[in-house]
Amino acid sequence: MSDGPYPGWQHVQDHLEQADSGFMQHEPGGALTLELDDQDWQLEITPAGLLVCQAGYALEDMQSLLSDGTAEDLGSDELAKQAKFYIQQVVSKYRDRLIKDGFSERVEMNDEYVAVFFERPVDFDNLPALEQLIARYRRQFAAT
Repeated sequence: MSDGPYPGWQHVQDHLEQADSGFMQHEPGGALTLELDDQDWQLEITPAGLLVCQAGYALEDMQSLLSDGTAEDLGSDELAKQAKFYIQQVVSKYRDRLIKDGFSERVEMNDEYVAVFFERPVDFDNLPALEQLIARYRRQFAAT
């Protein structure tokens, strides 16, 4: 699929929001995001036709977690390394299955966060199949 938005994105959006009221949209015309039961994960449907399962940590949150009330101030490189370590623990539970299901994996790091994205194209011309796919990953990421 192309990098630009799918021409019928508004229709897809409306359909998915009616089918599952758990979707949020952080910017008009942008991706639809669904918090998954496994608290570290989100599912996203992008206007470009991608299904994305993602997990990440804000470096500010990582600083709070690691300092545990102390005044220790870790550098952003050390925070990013620690966040990457935590993400690998979270991802290891799902990686093999997602790769087997045709997702590609990428990691994104910047001064604000470290995140891992598993992405695969979806067919916006078959909305019932997309709904089934969303339901499948909701079940897969259900809290156990």
